[in-house]
Amino acid sequence: MKILMYSVRDDEQDAIQAWAAAHQIQVDTNDLEFHPETADLVKGYDGLVIQQRSPIGGDASLYQSLAAAGLKQLTSRTAGVDTIDIPAAKAAGLVVTNVPAYSPNSVAEMSVAQTMRLIRNLEMFDQRINQQNFQWAGLQAREIRSLTVGIIGAGRIGGTAARLFHGLGAKVIAYDVVRHPELEDVLTYVDTKEDLLRQADVVDLHVDLNETSAGLIDAAALKLMKTDAYLINASRGPVIVTDDLVAALKAGEIAGCALDTVEGENALFNQNHQGEVLQDTNVAQLMQMPNVIITPHVGFYTNLAVKNMVDISLDDVLAILNGETTAHAF
Repeated sequence: MKILMYSVRDDEQDAIQAWAAAHQIQVDTNDLEFHPETADLVKGYDGLVIQQRSPIGGDASLYQSLAAAGLKQLTSRTAGVDTIDIPAAKAAGLVVTNVPAYSPNSVAEMSVAQTMRLIRNLEMFDQRINQQNFQWAGLQAREIRSLTVGIIGAGRIGGTAARLFHGLGAKVIAYDVVRHPELEDVLTYVDTKEDLLRQADVVDLHVDLNETSAGLIDAAALKLMKTDAYLINASRGPVIVTDDLVAALKAGEIAGCALDTVEGENALFNQNHQGEVLQDTNVAQLMQMPNVIITPHVGFYTNLAVKNMVDISLDDVLAILNGETTAHAF
């Protein structure tokens, strides 16, 4: 049995080699994304694992060719599967799986950390200190126990964030199409997104990217938020309409934001653009705003999360190749 993993980073290798040794299975890797022009590399392998933010591309024939080559599955070692044409894959007889909960704490802790950084004005203090300005006038902080945190998408990650925020003393409200009774000891559900936006001092996004969540936070939504409220996005970039966010920040409609993901991030994130003029004018403008924090989609990037993404994805491949089922199949 042989498995090929695409887009592998150096920091994943220890976990991959440990899994391969424990299961006595050959696992080969490359640093390429999976696209029609790189698909031939998987010939001769029994299992396929990918990880990427750009769509696979091609058409249904690509998935049919994978099945014709003997593959039974297509596994993403991330939560997001919007890069995969799932109907085409399933029509070809491929089982598509993901890793929906590699470490809810990793992303939830990122949201809490960014919230704390915003409400304590730490980004602005850093900028003053870098200019040898040690004054604190005008940057009085807010204590999190005085705030209402609104979570949109209270699933595995959002639910974990709710528990963390509640533990710090915040009042937590949530909007989700699915309500989880086990979270009602730490949060209160509201009936609409609009209710949440009007009440929250911090709006924390933890939704999947799909046809209902794309553009979830647009100009109309931003106008509903308090002018001293903050927006946190550690989910997916297209959930926020960046043009509208830039306009709202310029108009003072919200107090600031922390973005671990943005629209069009594939052209920027995990790349070095030092000394270049950024072609993404929205990101360039956001980077100049003292009340905006941008990180390059690293909410997932912790020791435990990386290991879990490798282990769970490979466990699923092995299960499918052995004729077993997995709870992560679509």
